Amino acid sequence: MSNAFVIAPQWLGDAVMTEPLLRRLAERGERITVGALAWLAPIYRAMPQVAEVIELPFSHGGLQFRERRAIARQIEGRFDTAYILPNSLKSALLPLLAGIPRRVGYLGEARVGFLTHRLKNPAKSRRPPMVAFYSALSGEQGVEGDVPRLAVDPALAKANLRAQGLVPGAYVVFAPGSEYGSAKRWPALHYAELARAVQAQGPLPVVLLGSAKEQALCESISSQASGLCLNLAGKTPLATALQWIATAKFAVSNDSGLMHVAAALGVPQVALFGSSDPRHTPPLSERARVIWLKDEPLYQPPLDCAPCFERECPLGHTRCLNDLGADLVASRLLV
Repeated sequence: MSNAFVIAPQWLGDAVMTEPLLRRLAERGERITVGALAWLAPIYRAMPQVAEVIELPFSHGGLQFRERRAIARQIEGRFDTAYILPNSLKSALLPLLAGIPRRVGYLGEARVGFLTHRLKNPAKSRRPPMVAFYSALSGEQGVEGDVPRLAVDPALAKANLRAQGLVPGAYVVFAPGSEYGSAKRWPALHYAELARAVQAQGPLPVVLLGSAKEQALCESISSQASGLCLNLAGKTPLATALQWIATAKFAVSNDSGLMHVAAALGVPQVALFGSSDPRHTPPLSERARVIWLKDEPLYQPPLDCAPCFERECPLGHTRCLNDLGADLVASRLLV
């Protein structure tokens, strides 16, 4: 058995989409250790094929050479291969400093000398879906059909639910945030209207999940829904959020990291797309339904501006999400 060290990406959705690569590596006999930012570590602990997670004390921006060198000294001599998933130069520095003899990654940021096994980095316009992009680092063929899978401890999840007075399968999760920008966020008013529609079908608590940055957004939804929602945004660590999602009756989200989490956990879900493209980053699950007004034949006039991939609507109207009514979403959920 060889020992592999994987440098994880820094975004939640990307982290989820690395799971098929790690599964491939483990199946061919590599023992997997992942180096990930501390807040993303729970994602990798939800992958049974990962033997160890090393939490990296890095932050966005800056080389942080001293910190990388310190960790390199700690892991020196432990690994045969490093898989460097981010495209940045600094992400390739740690495996180099640790003396890992085989270093695999995509070319980028003038790091050719940092890698021993280099893959050409396709232009963004020709880049495959992210799962296939990461899985290709295995050097194997047939990566196009890979689907991420995560797992949580059901007993621990049940205990956390009991503390909130809930039981598995008897509540729903809304994840209304999106780190990227407002052009990917369905309006708070629409989420509130959907919460009322869900309640109209029978008592079904709505749990709002998100980061601390999304606490005010979720509070706005809860307020407009007349207190029908339990706002846990900013109050729930990622490990617990995974449990909440895994045992929900269904989940509703924007195109976000938690959307990919729900898909990987196999939860019934509806994913709402606006400025981004579900043909490139869909929720990879047979239990997922995608709503994108560009694909709705009855929506007029046609949404020719989508996908724009902008953080904020360049035209100022955000029709792609403002015109996506709660009644349409409810009809896809409640049939």
